[in-house]
Amino acid sequence: MPSIPSSAPETSPDTSPERGAADTPQAPARERMTRAELRAAVSLASIFALRMLGLFLILPVFAEYARSLPDGQDAQRVGLAMGIYGLMQAFLHIPLGWLSDRVGRKPVMVGGLLLFIAGGLVAAFSDTLSGIIAGRALQGMGAISAAITACIADLTRERHRTKAMAMVGGSIGLTFALSLVIASPLLHSIGMSGIFGLMSVLGLVAIGVTVFLVPTPPPPHPVRLPFRKVLLNGDLARLNVGVLALHASQVAMFMVVPAMLADAGMPLNQHWKVYLPVVLVSFVLMLGPMMAAERYGRVRPVLLGAVALMTAVQLLFAAVHGLWAIVGVLLLFFVAFNVLEAMQPSLVSRYAAAARGAALGVYNTTQALGLFLGGAAGGWLLQHEGRSAVFVGCAAVLLLWLIIAWSMKAPPARGQEAAPATAA
Repeated sequence: MPSIPSSAPETSPDTSPERGAADTPQAPARERMTRAELRAAVSLASIFALRMLGLFLILPVFAEYARSLPDGQDAQRVGLAMGIYGLMQAFLHIPLGWLSDRVGRKPVMVGGLLLFIAGGLVAAFSDTLSGIIAGRALQGMGAISAAITACIADLTRERHRTKAMAMVGGSIGLTFALSLVIASPLLHSIGMSGIFGLMSVLGLVAIGVTVFLVPTPPPPHPVRLPFRKVLLNGDLARLNVGVLALHASQVAMFMVVPAMLADAGMPLNQHWKVYLPVVLVSFVLMLGPMMAAERYGRVRPVLLGAVALMTAVQLLFAAVHGLWAIVGVLLLFFVAFNVLEAMQPSLVSRYAAAARGAALGVYNTTQALGLFLGGAAGGWLLQHEGRSAVFVGCAAVLLLWLIIAWSMKAPPARGQEAAPATAA
């Protein structure tokens, strides 16, 4: 199995020759992020979150809304509308990441956000499912995740890069939770066209953050990316399988869950009353596993436990009936999802070392592919086999992930992904 080479030693801004001999490897790990690093991490995570909100806002409500469209009775095409965003992202993550190495991170980020805005407007002014599919495809062409993560790597030192990547992962979990809480009230107050228009407004805000808040990174130095080693590295391959399975099951199950809540007596515009308390409690419950993983070196058992819980959740969804039972299973889902969404990007950055940019490009591509496959396969199963088949299919995919992930090794400790800075 090919190994990923470690990063070259780097010298932090406050390292001087006089300090080199006295420093120990542990000293840099205790050093805090600088204000510039924190500003870069927070601003870039917020851009990531604003884009993901554009995807997640439709998940809890679109399958039900689509029934009101003239061509919205075909569940398979509804799944395509939900998943085509991810398909376009899967095609373009790596090319746009490569382009950002040549022309700079910010130009690619702004250009991708402009496509996102344009796609939102196309969908907002469409009154057919076909028009919405076209708008979602255009939104997905703004595939800037690789450029964002590369920008994080440009603007943070090695010892703090994992923290910054974890902020991105956490922002995705928070965005998903927020979307579930606000989607139903937004649909009731401004309609689906208003939601798509809001996505474009969020894209405009993200451009402002990019231009005015994100520090300008140094000019990139293009290198030949070791894609073969990245693709064949077992540790990274397990994470790529994981993010594909996680997001495919997420999209597929939310083609069914809103209808389950409605059948249990909860109108669509009241679903936030379920999501809000469940999300808040889940964030409290995830603190214990995250602390065990990061502070006490229990990354492997926590990740495997979360995957096992996610698998069990799908089987429970296939069997439960009644509002309170659904709420209980949703709580378990959010605990597992939030843990996995926060851990996985951080683990990629720790396993990948010097090939971090290539590894994150592949990781973002497989994540986007999972979004598309979840919508397409979930729609097909719902159309031809019914609700239970969607959950059983998700459970099968997650069980495969659990089997593949079982042989994972413990990742390098934080701050040990690269050699410590030394004096010349």
